[in-house]
Amino acid sequence: MSAPQELIIGQEDKDKFKRLDQFLSDKLPDYSRSLIKKLFEDGHFKSDQKLELKKMPKLGTRILVTPPEFNETDLKAENIPLEILFEDEHLIILNKAAGMVVHPAPGNYTGTLVNAILYHCPTLEGIGNEKRPGIVHRLDKGTSGVMVVAKNQKTHEGLVKLFSTHDINRFYEALVLGVRLPQTDTLESLIGRNPNNRLKMSTKVKAANGKRALTHMKVINYFHHFSHVELKLETGRTHQIRVHLSELLNCPILNDETYGRKKEEQKVLPTKLRPLLKDYEHPFLHAKTLGFKHPITGEYIEFTTPPPDIFKKVLEVLVEDIHE
Repeated sequence: MSAPQELIIGQEDKDKFKRLDQFLSDKLPDYSRSLIKKLFEDGHFKSDQKLELKKMPKLGTRILVTPPEFNETDLKAENIPLEILFEDEHLIILNKAAGMVVHPAPGNYTGTLVNAILYHCPTLEGIGNEKRPGIVHRLDKGTSGVMVVAKNQKTHEGLVKLFSTHDINRFYEALVLGVRLPQTDTLESLIGRNPNNRLKMSTKVKAANGKRALTHMKVINYFHHFSHVELKLETGRTHQIRVHLSELLNCPILNDETYGRKKEEQKVLPTKLRPLLKDYEHPFLHAKTLGFKHPITGEYIEFTTPPPDIFKKVLEVLVEDIHE
């Protein structure tokens, strides 16, 4: 079980959130809203103040979050559909859906990519890591796109080496708030844990607390208030693209609860998009291309997938908007 953590309601939180469940969703990004509701009902959020999910507590309220128990070694295979792009005896290339967590952890016991892969490939247990069998890299819960999973130890080790030496072609696309960004740019910084919020990453860290991060950015199209960008990763730090766009370019990804500016988005969002995004919880970030030299056969392989339908729909509306 993860250690309990304390959340404190600050003035910024009071200004930003009208409901406690919104605040908890922001501070606990790995927990779905339905899970937060269940955990609240089961007493995992405690305070000396009376708490209601539909109401923000008063300023200074302290909330102790006790994560549910979870045995990391007790992984269960689940018959969850996967969009497999390629598979041989060594590895699997798949298109991860937005909203799917990569591996089980407190807050997400089931329904993860690992649960699905174990059903599809029962011999995967013990490959690489007991907690994350076969997993070489990860995508954030809300990020869709291409991933590779190793099916044996030799392939796993080969892929780990490719990622560590950056011999992987990784391209993403995103919709961002803002148009004041150059046609092309190279974003370089250190990235580490945000000293003021351990659930977030930041470029504003001391050298001893950060790791080098490098992202190449190219604008695909400018719209009214928004831009469509392509990003090539040289490194793969946690939340790298989201942090670089938000902090270095001041153009956060559309619908990013953690690093975005939701109030500003709402003011400039085309009317047609408001009902579409009302209940959509994920940032508009898609890992569209993954290419590398197969660690066993030596053949270069590359796979590209289109973004989710909602991503394409938003793009269509933004294109229509600039022609009206």
